[in-house]
Amino acid sequence: MKMQKLYILITIVITLYLLNGCSSQPVIENTLATVDPAVISIEKAKASELFAQREDPDKLRQAISLLAKLRNPNSRDYEVEWTFAKYNYFLGKHTTDNKEAESVFEKGIEAGKIASRIQPQKPDGYFWYGANLGELSKLSPITVGLRSVDDVRDAMNKVIEIQPTYQGASAYDALGQVELATRVKGGSAEKAVEYLEKAISLEKNNTNLRLHLAEAYLAINMDGEARKQLQILLQMKADPEYVPEYKECIEKGKKLLADKF
Repeated sequence: MKMQKLYILITIVITLYLLNGCSSQPVIENTLATVDPAVISIEKAKASELFAQREDPDKLRQAISLLAKLRNPNSRDYEVEWTFAKYNYFLGKHTTDNKEAESVFEKGIEAGKIASRIQPQKPDGYFWYGANLGELSKLSPITVGLRSVDDVRDAMNKVIEIQPTYQGASAYDALGQVELATRVKGGSAEKAVEYLEKAISLEKNNTNLRLHLAEAYLAINMDGEARKQLQILLQMKADPEYVPEYKECIEKGKKLLADKF
């Protein structure tokens, strides 16, 4: 009888152990179904059409929403990820809501990182990761900016290593902006001029380069050269793909010319 009770006790203990072991296992999340490549292509085209209408921020939000539905953590698509990062960057730049800007820049940073891991030999992920991080740093210079400067530099230098002319040589522009923004922390206006002059030697029709080079020249008291860049800027034609940004750049150029000269 004692042996029988002992066997029953052992059986109970083993059963409880197994049940406890089962309960400690992590719950397996439902996996998302892989989106058909044809569907991805169609939805990306729709998002691109909405992005072209981004002067209306709601169109840009719709574009981002379309791409968000295509993002699958179990089956990442390179084009979806870097484009999602790009669109979030543009929304963050133009929204008037700082909380929304912070949120979309953070999403852009994440998507850019993912894209750079998927295709580390291509520039897109690095660029849009760095661009979003740079803008988030401006929003939060103390909590984000101080510790992110080197990350932005590393990302843009990687873009230059892969494709110096990417986005109209804008990686050099980003490096120039970092130098101007961090002058109290070791940045150099002279170095900014070097980056921007190099950029213009590669891409003469990028309006942002002209505006930012003028600002850099003013920072080192080369007013005549700054004025020359602004005059060139005001004669430039818009890139059909970036008309809203062209308009904004021209307005800034006019204001700078009026204020400084």
